Amino acid sequence: MRVVTIEEHWTTEGIDRALRARPAGTRDESVALNDRGDIPARLFDIGEQRVAAMDAAGVDVQILSLAPPGTHGLPAGEAIELSRDANDRMSEATGRHPTRLRAMTTLPMSDPDAAVAELERTANDPGHVGIMSYGRSGERPLDDPAYDDLLAAAAALRQPVFLHPQIPPDAVREASYRGFDATLDLALATFGWGWHLEAGTAALRLILRGVFDRHPDLQLVLGHWGEMLLFALDRVDSLSTIATHLERRVAEYFATNIHITTSGMLFPRLLRHALDFTSVDRILLSGDYPFHRLDAAAVTGFLRTLPDPEDRRKIAHANAESLYRLPSSAADDQTARLQGRS
Repeated sequence: MRVVTIEEHWTTEGIDRALRARPAGTRDESVALNDRGDIPARLFDIGEQRVAAMDAAGVDVQILSLAPPGTHGLPAGEAIELSRDANDRMSEATGRHPTRLRAMTTLPMSDPDAAVAELERTANDPGHVGIMSYGRSGERPLDDPAYDDLLAAAAALRQPVFLHPQIPPDAVREASYRGFDATLDLALATFGWGWHLEAGTAALRLILRGVFDRHPDLQLVLGHWGEMLLFALDRVDSLSTIATHLERRVAEYFATNIHITTSGMLFPRLLRHALDFTSVDRILLSGDYPFHRLDAAAVTGFLRTLPDPEDRRKIAHANAESLYRLPSSAADDQTARLQGRS
């Protein structure tokens, strides 16, 4: 079956250097996570090596996105220049591999007006099909009114916003994530726990700010099976009794505006849990390359836990094709129709 994965990371040498050159206290330490094993060699490549890795994993299409923290931790001038360069490079890569690669636009979020301008500049490029964002730029959260024009533009241009985890602010790290050795401190604040609370909280803030009431066409994508929110959705929905300014209950926005991805975590128990709170139409495959390596057999085994062939087709590729406006495979659609009649 055709396989489309989103949230497949890369970065540029310029962004990497700029992030590491930030002064102590303003540097995003999560960039150190990019140094493990052969990740650097894979992270900087969006050419033949990546396509070969896709072939080995049975992945037909990857949607590229900058590795965290993107350009969010950079001053406006650097962020504008480096975001534009990254987007141009992604345009070139998708042009060289038009049937294999698409891209999420990276935006200079430290300058909200420049972020809107960059989104509008790339929106008509067929290689750019969405936005990679984070819940915060500096001290300013994504739900800040300064970003409302950007979110309105994303909705109007049908550019889904992937809300990726990021390291917590330093004060939060000091209060909750430090006190071990430096390596464990960083792991606890990032992939071990802190990343996911940050992303889930950022998404919840967007709901409570009324963003989806003002922009009902805006679509948000959360990785890691919903960044903890699905697991606590019954509890989170109790906020509806306080947030009376909202048009709907908090949990209802997950049925209309929020999509969930696997982020390389192909565990059937997580799929079963997710389907208790959202529909199969809102679940997408993501491999989180190169931090995870998808295996064709593992993907097939994961999809086979779904008894309905149409549900397998949706998660494998059709949901991503619909959300990100990708061309579908006519041959695969015909196969799905035949399976549905068998």
